[in-house]
Amino acid sequence: MSQIGRAERIRLALVMVGLPARGKTHMARRVARYLRWLGLETRVFNVGNYRREHLGSHQAHHFFDPTNAEGLAGRRRVAELALDDMIGWFAQGGEIGIYDATNTTRERRGRLRDRLAAHGLEVVFIESVCEDEAVIEGNIRQTKLRMPDYAGVAPDEAVRDFRARIAHYERVYEPIEEREGSFVRVIDVGRKVVAHRTQGYLASRLVYFLMNLHVAPRSIWLTRHGESAFNVDNRVGGDPPLSPRGERFARALGEHVEELGVDRASVRVWTSTLRRTRMTAAPLGLPTEEWRALDEIDAGECDGMTYEEIQERLPGEHAARRARKLTYRYPRGESYEDVIRRLEPVIIELERERRPVLVIAHQAVLRALYAYLMDRSLEEVPYLPVPLHTVIRLTPITYACEEERTRLIESG
Repeated sequence: MSQIGRAERIRLALVMVGLPARGKTHMARRVARYLRWLGLETRVFNVGNYRREHLGSHQAHHFFDPTNAEGLAGRRRVAELALDDMIGWFAQGGEIGIYDATNTTRERRGRLRDRLAAHGLEVVFIESVCEDEAVIEGNIRQTKLRMPDYAGVAPDEAVRDFRARIAHYERVYEPIEEREGSFVRVIDVGRKVVAHRTQGYLASRLVYFLMNLHVAPRSIWLTRHGESAFNVDNRVGGDPPLSPRGERFARALGEHVEELGVDRASVRVWTSTLRRTRMTAAPLGLPTEEWRALDEIDAGECDGMTYEEIQERLPGEHAARRARKLTYRYPRGESYEDVIRRLEPVIIELERERRPVLVIAHQAVLRALYAYLMDRSLEEVPYLPVPLHTVIRLTPITYACEEERTRLIESG
């Protein structure tokens, strides 16, 4: 069972709708990342990838002309292949499948809905509408020109061809109507969101998530607090102060932020409520926001103990933690899954925020945040490397995050 908790198995098909260059794939991948992080078996089936695999990458805009019988037949064939694969994936235990294609006509959407419903799948359409020409132009140049379709093609020529491709789809595009069933319409990448007949806990969370998406560029910095007195002794938990080395890191972090070349006044600084993160943030001289959700994993009865003491006094707990670190819960404490659950409000705020954010927190917490931002599996979370005295800079781009690590001082 995933961390969202449910009594019945989830079988939900999310069907993307919209003209090219409206951010459908960006949205589909972000939704998939969020749902996987919540522990749901989620997969995106991108029809464009099927077209490139089966029909080749270099298709000029004429291929997408609705009056081109050969092109239309080819596109329908690969769309059916993607749908067949998604239905087969559901049969093998998949929970949320995202069918990523234009799906621009009511007739096409009706056939999709009927076929998916015949396999017992709930269907929600996600329509991306964009009327902002600046966003469309940016999407074309930043993402579409990098597709295999335009490898080796001059940028201006590629833009002309892709805009001609859009024009072909515009000729047949029919916006979703209420009679088509459940849908979420996202306008101008989150400026406005309309939900129709979206029922249930998961659907409401999806709507809220989509309301907070945007494509504004910004950086997110993740760093652990400086070395604490408990780090020196290899003890878990507690609320100790920084060690002298940790204080040196705090000063180095302040200098590092000065050197980043960003407007300091625009940086949001988030810490946990624990003393070692607040001490690390102090030399920055910036307003900080304390999040209890960013507190370190609660070690319960093991709080303040070294790992050697845990192994000696509680050998069964030590063995259980080693066997299944993701789900292991300290006696009267927390598991990694518990940490992930309480971090969801932080994730939503990170998605919503358009300014740079510096998060000063703890190893388990930052592993979970890093896993979300870098789309790593839950099984990897307890083992992701987040060393002391290192700043991880993540810059969200269209389909992923760019990563840069800077070690400010050597750890002991």
